[in-house]
Amino acid sequence: MSENCTHDCSSCGENCSSRKPAKEPCNKYSKIKKVIGVVSGKGGVGKSLVTSLLAIETAKRGKVTAILDADITGPSIPKAFGLHGLCDGNEFGIVPFTTRKGIEVISVNLLLENEKSPLVWRGPVISGTVKQFWTDVVWGNVDYMYVDMPPGTGDVPLTVFQSIPLDGIIVVTSPQDLVSLIVSKAVNMAKMMNIPIIGLVENFSYFKCPDCGKEHYIFGKGTADAAAVEFGIPVLGRLPIDPSLAQLCDTGRIEDYDGELLKGAVDLIEQA
Repeated sequence: MSENCTHDCSSCGENCSSRKPAKEPCNKYSKIKKVIGVVSGKGGVGKSLVTSLLAIETAKRGKVTAILDADITGPSIPKAFGLHGLCDGNEFGIVPFTTRKGIEVISVNLLLENEKSPLVWRGPVISGTVKQFWTDVVWGNVDYMYVDMPPGTGDVPLTVFQSIPLDGIIVVTSPQDLVSLIVSKAVNMAKMMNIPIIGLVENFSYFKCPDCGKEHYIFGKGTADAAAVEFGIPVLGRLPIDPSLAQLCDTGRIEDYDGELLKGAVDLIEQA
């Protein structure tokens, strides 16, 4: 125990002997079998894209799939799936949106009259909202839930790690020299909180020329492999720089993607 311990584990990231698990139960009308967090040590690496592709691949396998968008100040999931409007509610709780192909989604943008309004909220309010997404949303029976996390190691990731019973996390990164530092932040936080690390997904990995088919490693090659060796975790997939994939996200049609870029990742998730 730290000499300066306040005995308030909800605001502390230390992994000490006095820590007691305080996982929140989900909505009593829900049953969620497996929860996977998608995290990164920095922003702009494509967590929402990876979350979306994982959910799509899981749903294609006939599993009931859900996404909890925990990135409160920068929600991207509704736009990628073309979801607009306000969630309904009833005496049992908040009813999540359902995408065209049956993926359940909750995001703060689906609770705002104007989805373009900025949320000028302090950390405790944001963390409380994420908790409510877990406790107050009527998810029903879900096989796999993916939690799209905000970047970094601040209030919301800490709240998710402490309050939601994660079965594991997937770390998203990019192929730059800072990759080791980025991965280390997420990996070390997960280890502190005793959260299993399933593996690493590298985004912006390469560009495949549409004319000759050759793969060009614009931001470098091999950094993800080196980080995977350093931290003892597998590389689950590499996503290309693909304008058509970006267009699907921008137009709300990510579910029209029919590739298998993260098939191996979902294989491992099913085994986790």
